[in-house]
Amino acid sequence: MNKAQLVVETLISKGLKIATAESCTGGLLAERITSISGASKCFEMGVITYSNESKVKILGVSEENLAKYGAVSKRVAREMAIGIKRLSKADIAVSITGIAGPNGGTEDKPIGLVYVGICDEAFELRLFGDRENIRNKTIDFILDKVYNIVIGGYHD
Repeated sequence: MNKAQLVVETLISKGLKIATAESCTGGLLAERITSISGASKCFEMGVITYSNESKVKILGVSEENLAKYGAVSKRVAREMAIGIKRLSKADIAVSITGIAGPNGGTEDKPIGLVYVGICDEAFELRLFGDRENIRNKTIDFILDKVYNIVIGGYHD
């Protein structure tokens, strides 16, 4: 059984819903979840908020925080997760923002820097590899984390 199938089956068994807000992964997490038969019982919605404007308009991310910390930041990842949770009313909200490459990295924010928001927490990942590898490693991290949250007993 793959990770996505395990997460979907566990969410369904617990009666929980999940929603996603993705930037650098471009819907890959939503695709992994919805590729599992029966995912409609646990997948509430997914949005791709690639631009800063869409992060503000759709998810309610603070323009001030975008200007101060940048789209690729722990604070923005957390705000994205809070925004998709508010929008979807899902039990578990996940957000992803980062630099998957091959362009866009800086000394302060190198390629492979990804921030993941899950519910009201944010995690920093420093990944290596090409764009596809970085995106896939991000999704694997999230699926593991969500599974552990769900089996550990979800508390809103």
